[in-house]
Amino acid sequence: MKVLGIISTATLFLLLGTAVPVLAQGDHQEEAKPQKQEQAKPERQQQEAKPAKQEQQAKPAQREGQPKAATQQTQNRPAQHEQQAKPAKQQQQAKPEQRQEQARSAKQGNQQQAENQQQRTQSNNQQQGEVAQQEDRQHANNRQPQRSAADEQRQRSQPELRLSARGEGRIPDDRFRSNFGRRHEFRIGSPRLVDGYSRFQYGGYWFGFVQPWPVDWYYTDDVYVDYINGQYYLCNPSYPGDQIAISVVL
Repeated sequence: MKVLGIISTATLFLLLGTAVPVLAQGDHQEEAKPQKQEQAKPERQQQEAKPAKQEQQAKPAQREGQPKAATQQTQNRPAQHEQQAKPAKQQQQAKPEQRQEQARSAKQGNQQQAENQQQRTQSNNQQQGEVAQQEDRQHANNRQPQRSAADEQRQRSQPELRLSARGEGRIPDDRFRSNFGRRHEFRIGSPRLVDGYSRFQYGGYWFGFVQPWPVDWYYTDDVYVDYINGQYYLCNPSYPGDQIAISVVL
């Protein structure tokens, strides 16, 4: 019995000896776990701190990039202003050219109108001259001039005409229609010598002789001034078809 008690006691102590280290090891592992967790926390803090640090590091880069973009925009603004200003400048440069072109067109239009008006006037005057000559031919036989011996003597005593060169003087159309043409006959009388040339005056104008005086004409005959084909002529209704060129002296 004693032996069994001794064996039981030894076995109990053996079991206790085995259980105590196991319990101690379990307690040690439990104590080590918080330490490991505490060691892991700095690593997590470091990992969490890395994005924040990266964001902080990225912010200066972004801040540096923003001035660069602003600088590029500022640099690009003059180019944009230049590009925007180019059409306006081109328009401003085009305006004088357009005005000059418009002025040239208006001038050409005015010149064309003046030429057309002159051609119409010349055509009307020419038609009037042709009608007057036809009338002169129809009434020529009934209008033979009656000249006295005194008229013949006076005509022969007149000096020979001193002719003038063709001039470029013009009579305004309204003045010509109101004072000259087939409906306005007059008598020269005696030509006057002015500045070495033979002249006569009528309707407020002086005229020079471009062609010599016809033999059958007298200075006492009824005559009229006509404008035919751009030239002034002195016409005698008593001798239709006969005419002498004259010039307007201004």
